[in-house]
Amino acid sequence: MSLLSILFKSLIIVSQFLPLVSAHYAKCPPSFDCGILGQIKFPFTTTQFPDCGVLAIHGCEEQAANKSIQVSHGRLNNVINVEDFMITVTDDDTRNLLLEKSCKAFSKNFTLPTTPLASFYIKYNITIFRCSPSLSVTLPSSFYNYTSCSDYYNIYYGPPNTEIPPGFDWPKSLAPCSRIDFAVKDETDTNDPFMFLSSQIQIQVQLSEDCNKCLHHQRGKCHLDSQGKFYCGKGSHLLRTGLGLGLGFGLGYSIFNLFSCLPLLLNLVTLIFLYGINSAAVIVTLLLVVVLACSSRTKITPPTYLLFWKENPTHQIIEKFLKEHGHLPSARYNYSEVKKMTNSFRNKLGQGGFGCVYKGKLQDGRDVAVKVLTESKGNGEEFINEVASISMTSHVNIVRLLGFSLDGSKRALVYEFMPNGSLEKFIYEDKKPLKVDFQIDCKTLHDIAIGVARGLEYLHRGCNTRILHFDIKPHNILLDEVFCPKISDFGLAKICKRKESIVSIFGARGTAGYIAPEMFSRNFGGVSHKSDVYSYGMMVLEMVGQRKNINVAVDHSSELYFPHWIYKRLESNQGLGLQCIKNETDEEMIRKMTVVSLWCIQTNPSNRPAMSKVVEMLEGSLEVLQIPPKPFMSSPSTSPAHMNFETCSSLSE
Repeated sequence: MSLLSILFKSLIIVSQFLPLVSAHYAKCPPSFDCGILGQIKFPFTTTQFPDCGVLAIHGCEEQAANKSIQVSHGRLNNVINVEDFMITVTDDDTRNLLLEKSCKAFSKNFTLPTTPLASFYIKYNITIFRCSPSLSVTLPSSFYNYTSCSDYYNIYYGPPNTEIPPGFDWPKSLAPCSRIDFAVKDETDTNDPFMFLSSQIQIQVQLSEDCNKCLHHQRGKCHLDSQGKFYCGKGSHLLRTGLGLGLGFGLGYSIFNLFSCLPLLLNLVTLIFLYGINSAAVIVTLLLVVVLACSSRTKITPPTYLLFWKENPTHQIIEKFLKEHGHLPSARYNYSEVKKMTNSFRNKLGQGGFGCVYKGKLQDGRDVAVKVLTESKGNGEEFINEVASISMTSHVNIVRLLGFSLDGSKRALVYEFMPNGSLEKFIYEDKKPLKVDFQIDCKTLHDIAIGVARGLEYLHRGCNTRILHFDIKPHNILLDEVFCPKISDFGLAKICKRKESIVSIFGARGTAGYIAPEMFSRNFGGVSHKSDVYSYGMMVLEMVGQRKNINVAVDHSSELYFPHWIYKRLESNQGLGLQCIKNETDEEMIRKMTVVSLWCIQTNPSNRPAMSKVVEMLEGSLEVLQIPPKPFMSSPSTSPAHMNFETCSSLSE
């Protein structure tokens, strides 16, 4: 058979086969946009794609935070985050009762929904017994008795930081009491239930045995009939989304891609038999079509450069990391695709120590920010930090990494685009765009402070691992079209074990003016998540003052260091007289931000609040906040000469 006839016959078959490729991949996208929840993946889906997941989230098309999950028996309201097989909901009533220290909080019992498709359980919980004050209760020495609600009942519970083993034999004297399961913060240094109980409930999802069997063995879809009974429907397209992006169950990324192509291969075999094809050349050509279709969909690029290019050590380090983390949800692009999406790098947004940032556009029309990393900087640590840390996150206040490129020595990171750029240009006069006279009002500043605090709380305690950012500053806080803040630039981040309190860091990390004292000298304490709290406090003070904390342009030494100046105003109960304050409400919000930030910059890390406490203080009443002790505050006139404080560029300037 001549080459021309092979190609002609292959084109005929391909023309029949390509519609099957399009139809296969049009069924279920790899992720779904769910408004403020960001991109969600299997087992979650949206009401627009009900067959692409097991649990559909309602309200994804709306920007308001009123997402919910309806199942056969019950409903999860106020969903604020979904990640892997974890749902986080918030209970505003419980939050208010806890802030007010109202004993009514112990009368609420959170009821989990039920469905034949999956089971739910609270990941961090504590069992509390509510007993009559007249009841005589004998408890183990490790248990606690809270008597401040004794007008109604007494409260008994075990150690907040200790997980009660399954089948634990509770004291028989508690049998007459009401048993309530509460959500609890995963870390606490107090035995006061109003401090360690949480209004944010993390709910673990586990698919039922029937649903797992349907997905894995029968290649089907999990459904409920009109009577609410389970049945396994037909359809294999869930396998790609479910196994590859959600369930995992130990399957590698390469196995996932193999299974994702199975329906296409089966269609190809059918066509070969229908046409009676016995030419090896035609069959090989058609198989190449399948491979290219799968590769273009999953952004897998054959490593052809390995045939004629010797890897440098940095490239080997990064490729090893990517191989070990083959389940990363971010798409991988080749450099030509990056060049195309940025229109040959024409629209430059900004520049930093690790490279330049350009505006780009994906094929689906979404605007993106593309950070092209400088080849000579580091040994690939900043690239690994960004990909590893952000890929583990899914939070409304964390910038989303949509993809990355590693093509020879060229490295790039693709992020969602933030139209309002970085926070710094709205709080520093010299950073404001030309011909733009815009000032963020106090309410927006307050909301931004809360949003960043929630993002940091999530990094410190909401992920499966703890992520320390080490470079919180206005430049690295990006704002979307409605000024929702998102933490960006994880080039200096460190990933550590969830319960790890002190981390090992060689040298200081961060930017002068925001670095915690313990980063310079361990005499102040160990480096931990409290180092991020310090940086956050310094940043909020700059938001309050609308200026740099360290202002070398000011002649009077008393005004040189802004935290010193504002502490004296608070201590003497003077009016703050700041730029954005227009009324009493503004004054209260700014005072609250100031008090909280001064707590955050306490010299001793153990005196700084955790980010969960910061959120509570910002959302609570000013009246209950105490002015903190005066921290050791002296303006560092110079930075250590050996340090490089230029960090990764932000995604927008």
